[in-house]
Parts: sequence; structure tokens; C-alpha cells
Amino acid sequence: MLSQEGYDVTLAESGNKACQILDKHGFDLVITDIRMKDVDGIDVLKKSKAVQPGTRVVLISAFATAETAVEAMKEGAYDYIPKPFKVNEFKAIVEEALLSKEKPVEEEESSRGKRQHHFGLLIGESEPMKKVYDLIRRVAGTKSNIMISGESGTGKELVARAIHDLSARKEMPFVVINCAGIPENLIESELFGYKKGAFTGASIDKRGLFDVADGGTVFLDEVGELSPAIQVKLLRVIQERTFTAVGGTEEKSIDVRFICATNRDLEKEVIEHRFREDLYFRLNVIHVAMPPLRKREGDLQLLAQFFLEKYSVEFGKDIRKISAYAMDILKEYPFPGNVRELENIIERSVALETSNIVLPESLTLSNLQKERKNRRETDLTSEGIDLEKVLGEIERDYVLKALRMAHGSRQRAAQLLGINLRSLRYRMDKLGLQVPAHDLS
Repeated sequence: MLSQEGYDVTLAESGNKACQILDKHGFDLVITDIRMKDVDGIDVLKKSKAVQPGTRVVLISAFATAETAVEAMKEGAYDYIPKPFKVNEFKAIVEEALLSKEKPVEEEESSRGKRQHHFGLLIGESEPMKKVYDLIRRVAGTKSNIMISGESGTGKELVARAIHDLSARKEMPFVVINCAGIPENLIESELFGYKKGAFTGASIDKRGLFDVADGGTVFLDEVGELSPAIQVKLLRVIQERTFTAVGGTEEKSIDVRFICATNRDLEKEVIEHRFREDLYFRLNVIHVAMPPLRKREGDLQLLAQFFLEKYSVEFGKDIRKISAYAMDILKEYPFPGNVRELENIIERSVALETSNIVLPESLTLSNLQKERKNRRETDLTSEGIDLEKVLGEIERDYVLKALRMAHGSRQRAAQLLGINLRSLRYRMDKLGLQVPAHDLS
């Protein structure tokens, strides 16, 4: 197969024979099995590095273990691939290994940032993301309000920041308002500010977030969580560009651009009278739809490598690569939490990894996949199952786990589950989970 690809290939029928050949000839790449009768793959790796340190070595085994992989990477292996493997992916690893040999380490490190495909703080080169970049360029210079939709963790706030940074308002404030994170009884005073004596505890005048953002951009995250009463007041601010502080009488004029984001279907919310139609049309002048990670073909590896380098530096580790097997697992995972979930997975993997390459054992999701696979294989019998009951049990387990991890904080638990606070409350009510915080420790 490699010969057909145009490579000059030398074969060795055993590890001992390979070591003899390595004594006489130099190679750019060595590909070796691990389990062999006389001299094993680790010994071939050591021999190759001893006679020609710059040679890249890829090890292959049907008996993949974490211990062997760690040993291989510590001895300087380029990659560690379990059998069976996909031919196209193997070809890509060979090409990548040879390209990495052509560049000195210093040049490779200095060009990392240039190789990554950035648009502001966004990373990706897939066609869906290129369409997003193009739309950002076209709308950034306008004054129109913008609605960004997409699942949790897709990077909606990064899009808003990119629009602001390309606009004429880039030197002015960019104020983020998490509509789901501010208690309903406080949101009015947070948005509009208040006057001294407006309510108990208001001992001084306080500027609201709209006032702070004057001249700049207001980013309303999870705008669908606003109560009907606040929706009315927000509509007036958008229409009149004025507001009055709580407890005040004087109207203040502001010049702001509104960008909002939601992971909910606001059109459906309008139809079901949970979101004002007039406010929806005022906010949704231009619509930017963020694609989920599973539909961004080719971006997963770019993002994973970016987060790997970020957390390797942050944790003071020299981890430069994600193993082919680990990458294969990532590619098969649907990422319900999108880019945010990927970042969390890579951060944990770098923190747990003891070698200089990310192995499957350090990926939290691999255990999750095994659990799901076991459920599918063991629960479904010829007698059938109660699907709603099974799904309810799974949902209950994850909600309880999130609440425990969040020490009873509903807001934090919702973030861990990739849903909004209102959705968490609905699920807790549906499952009968009225659990006090002290019972979750």
C-alpha cells in the first residue's frame, strides 16, 4: 500500500532483522509491530533512536495497553496505533510523521499559530464556519441588531466578540449580560441601574449595564430566559434608545448595538406566547446560525490540537500530540456539549496524562461510550424494553450527578449539563427531584 503511494519501502520479517538493517541504512520513518518473537517493537524503537535520533517511529499493536503506550512515547515514538486501523487514517499519520521530520522543532513550534485557522477567537476551516466568517465580515460594519442561534457550547459569544471587534465600536465597551444567570428580582436593577433609596439596601446610586455599554455593544446571552415584564422594558430600550433607572425619573439616552444569543427555538417560543413577537423581530434583524461541532467536518482535530497546546503550556507539560487511537475515539463521539465540551475533555486529558501524548485512557468520554455501549447491548432483549423508563433513569442519574458536582447549585449544574436553568428546573420537577443542597454532599 505504501509503495503504491510512492514511498520507498524496506521490509523486515522480524525485529532482529529490522535492527540489523537499521545498523546499515538510515530511514525517515520506521513502522513496527510491538509483539514479535525475538526482538519486540520497543527494542526496535530504541535501536532506531540510538542509530538515528531524527527517525520517526510509529508502533502498531493489536494488544494496545496504556503501559506499553506510555513506555513507547517516553522512548520517543511518534505515534502508537491499535489494530485494526483505517487505511486512510494510517496514510495520514505516515504523511504527518514525514512532514514533521522535514521541519526542525523550533520552526515547527514557531509556525503553530500560523497553521491554525483563526477568525478572531474562533477556530475552524470547515465550510459551515467559512460561511459564518463571511457573514460576520458583511454585518460587522452595520448598525443592525443581530441574533446568534446555536446549541450550547458552539461559540456564540465568540461570534459576538468578533462582530464587535470588526465594527466601528471596537474601542468602546463590549458588555456581556447572561440573562439566565441574573435572578429575576435583580435583573431590572442590573440592566437599568438604580437610584439611592429605590429599595432596601440601595444606599448609593448605581449605573446599570446598559449605561456602562454606552457607545459600544450589549451582548444578551440566553435572551430567551427573560421574563415577559423585562421583555417589555427591553423592547422600549431598543425602540427609543432610552431608559430610566429603578427609582429614578430622568430618562437617559444611550447608543448601543444589541447582539443576542439563544440555544432555544425563539420562533416556537413566539408561537407559544412565551416570547414577544415584536421584540423577536427587533432583535433578529440579522441571523447568524452557529453549526454544532458534529457538522463541522475537519475542525475537530484543529480545535483539539489548539486546546492541547493551550493546556500543555498552562499545566507546564510537554504534550504535543493526540494519539491516533484517541483521535479516532473523539471523531466517533457526537459532542452534545460542542466545542466547550471538547475543551473540557482535552483539559482533563492533559491534566491526567503521564506521557507526552494523549492516550485513549485519559479521555473521560471513552468510559462514557463504553457505558452507553453496554447499556445498548445488555438492556435490549427479545422481550423489549420500556424506552421512556430507561431514558428517564439515565436523565435522572446525570441530573443528580451534576447537582452533586455543583454542590447543589442549580445554575452550575445546568452549565455542567449544557442546558439552561429553566430547563433544569423543568427536568427536576418532571423527575421529582426537589433535593436540598445539603443532601447532595
